Amino acid sequence: MSLKEKIIAESKRLGIDKIGFASAEPFLALEPSLREQKAKGHTSGFEHPVIEERIYPERTFENPQTIIAIALAYPTKIKEKVPRDEKRGMFARASWGIDYHDILRERLDRLIAFIKEQAQTMEEQVEWRFAPQVDTGELVDVAAAQRAGLGFIGRNGLLITEEFGSFVYLGEIVTNISLEPDEEVPFGCGDCMRCVTACPTKALLGDGRMNAQRCLSYQTQTKGMMPEEYRKKMHNVIYGCDICQLVCPYNRGKDFHFHQEMEPEVDTVYPKLQPMLSLSNKAFKAQFGHLSGSWRGKKPLQRNAIIALANVGDRSALPAIWRCATEDVRPVIRGTAYWAIGQLGVKEPEMWLERLQRCAELEPEEEALQELQPAIERLQAVITKKQEKEL
Repeated sequence: MSLKEKIIAESKRLGIDKIGFASAEPFLALEPSLREQKAKGHTSGFEHPVIEERIYPERTFENPQTIIAIALAYPTKIKEKVPRDEKRGMFARASWGIDYHDILRERLDRLIAFIKEQAQTMEEQVEWRFAPQVDTGELVDVAAAQRAGLGFIGRNGLLITEEFGSFVYLGEIVTNISLEPDEEVPFGCGDCMRCVTACPTKALLGDGRMNAQRCLSYQTQTKGMMPEEYRKKMHNVIYGCDICQLVCPYNRGKDFHFHQEMEPEVDTVYPKLQPMLSLSNKAFKAQFGHLSGSWRGKKPLQRNAIIALANVGDRSALPAIWRCATEDVRPVIRGTAYWAIGQLGVKEPEMWLERLQRCAELEPEEEALQELQPAIERLQAVITKKQEKEL
């Protein structure tokens, strides 16, 4: 049995759902696209900052020969029934279960340990070296996975596999071991544009690239005020976005529960929204700390929860949102609360207008004030319209 065959067999034993091998030649075809995306301001800022290191593996690894790419399939449906007791938010499926970075790193480390064991049985006294990466490394994960034959990059920029659709986590190992590469999978979207058409913010460019600044997944992870044009479009999803995956024909009927650590807990991935507004740091860490969606901390998720409460029309949340507006020390939370009051307070516009006007006299931060004035104007317009009807 060849070393490659042994690695494939071990990967299955370790619970790796798909594995492939690619040459570590430079990803020259990526360069024009990466530079154009950066020049146009279409990047998220979460990517590795040095384009040359994303293209040339030899810039960060001495004598790279092979990239071993892996994929783990994740579930798309929750086994528990989601209660209808009160309004809930939702985490996108890629953030269900334990943080996928930890899961993939563990699998990659165990695979590397196995390969190192094989080195002891080889006659050659060559030092085998490895650089595992998951999402935050230099390489473009989908490009490495495509070259390794795991799938093809779809119009939505995600890797689409034959077996699991695009519901997979990706990781790779750069190594100085020379292993036979696998064949790339040809582009399989044909003329289908469903993901491009369905994207609510028109972030997808149709050729596998996107304007990441417009992606709802990106917007839910920012720390400042979310631009108003995105707020209603996120509905009640407080982290990430699944829309381009849910409409993809390759994902129809795909739901895999291979890994226990990926199984979602209903109160974590479909959390009650109102309690999120008053979560302590300790409670936040206990409930959400193991999710990949917690990486930006508490503030973005609390901001998103306020927006979601407004989007689902939960007027019972107004007292909790009012406390955010008047007691929270963070301008982003206060500003988002002002906006939400402007949305939800339309049934009692006089009361909420008076309260917001008092806030206007006390609010010290320009960032929050920019949200306060439109909320006041919205409530004033409701009152004016009401008065005109009574005449």
